Amino acid sequence: MKKCRASSRILVIGAGVSGIAAATRLLQNNFGNVQILEAENRIGGRIYTVPFGDNVIDLGAQWCYGQHRNSVYEMVKDTDFMDFTGDFFSGVRMVRSNKEVIPLELGQKLYGIAAMSMPKESTAVEESVGSHLAEHYWQEIKSQLPEVESAVAAEALEFFSRHESSILGSDNLFDVSGRLHLELDKCSGDQLINWRDKGFAGFLRLLMKVSEDEPTELGVLEGCVRLGKKAVKIELVDSDQVRVVCEDGDVFNVDHVICTASLGVLQEQHERLFNPPLSPAKVKAIQSLQLGTVDKLFLEFKEQPFPDDFVGFFCLWREEEVKELRCSEFAWLEGITGIHKIKHQPRLLLVWIGGLHGRRVELLTDNIVLSGLQWLFGKFLSFEVPPPDRFLRSKWFSNPNFRGSYSYRTMRADELDTGPSDLALPVMGTTGHPRLLFAGEATSQRHFSTVHGATEAGFREADRLIEYYSSCE
Repeated sequence: MKKCRASSRILVIGAGVSGIAAATRLLQNNFGNVQILEAENRIGGRIYTVPFGDNVIDLGAQWCYGQHRNSVYEMVKDTDFMDFTGDFFSGVRMVRSNKEVIPLELGQKLYGIAAMSMPKESTAVEESVGSHLAEHYWQEIKSQLPEVESAVAAEALEFFSRHESSILGSDNLFDVSGRLHLELDKCSGDQLINWRDKGFAGFLRLLMKVSEDEPTELGVLEGCVRLGKKAVKIELVDSDQVRVVCEDGDVFNVDHVICTASLGVLQEQHERLFNPPLSPAKVKAIQSLQLGTVDKLFLEFKEQPFPDDFVGFFCLWREEEVKELRCSEFAWLEGITGIHKIKHQPRLLLVWIGGLHGRRVELLTDNIVLSGLQWLFGKFLSFEVPPPDRFLRSKWFSNPNFRGSYSYRTMRADELDTGPSDLALPVMGTTGHPRLLFAGEATSQRHFSTVHGATEAGFREADRLIEYYSSCE
């Protein structure tokens, strides 16, 4: 006999934004038995807001990307949570490894040419993003900037490739599908809407209906979240039930499981996590998409070390010096994609590093990382940057509960004709019972890699169950 909303047992794996979105929507629609298991000792997943500097920082998701067709923005636009970044970063300079500062106008022109050389939104591209960029960049340089020094143009292309890889989450652009720009729906409007002095955790509180005065409360999820509970086995035991076994031996027998585990965790654990094994189509999607690594290094000073008219800089490595760097103890510095000030945090600098170098730097001690950064400042800047008073960084890849930052579409996914929609397909019972459902940003067909994509995926799977029980509320 089919159960109703009040009696059906639903277990959500993961208390990131996708799991929280799913659980809160279910509770708001009269589901009476919803629980979340979270392997970490906190909620939020890849939203991780912590006190630092003059207020808070986000070690994970930091910006709301766009205003239109963005579910996150729609939910917060009438609050005082957000602030438009506008042209705050327009003054970031390109600096060569011999301390030469590229004139701002030339730097903006080089960046603009590189950006325009990326695949166009309406054009299908069979090759990788990296191949397309390299070919079209040099054509545009020849056409628009024939007088520019070829070495500077090459350094700018190398920088832009690293920078764009960091934005997309890839190790390099030659692994990124030329179809990505057609599938990823870029919400129009300000692409770097910031959270003032509140952090992205403010959005979680909004979902849970928690006031700013009670930041540690769980609101509508009170009593529903179990922290430090890592699921190690998800078993489809018969036509109706799902059994979830935790690392500590606890067992949960439920009617539905919504799995929001990151793509990196699924890649590493799917063979031992699911019984029976997932379908070949779903495994193909898991193995073909990729979860990239993007990390942040936050430096706090007594006062801002950068001059008022210097927002930050991009590293342009000269050929002979990058060769030396690659043979040195500081080889990982090549992975740095930008260093800049932070709006609403006047005493901080933020350093971005990603890809292979990002994964490597996670294994280094803080002292080694700080030594490398001081060497980098001395290498590129004509003014002194003192050692920071405090240092904090993310380590998304080395954390076994994440194994990376956010997903992107690969050339391999193109070859195998798979993608987020295959990852999102639920595992159904013999009578159409949606037993095992999948959410998370990597399952979003149009908004993967984003918080609004993860949120929408959580809502999507909650709505699937709401529809399933529509005849017996």
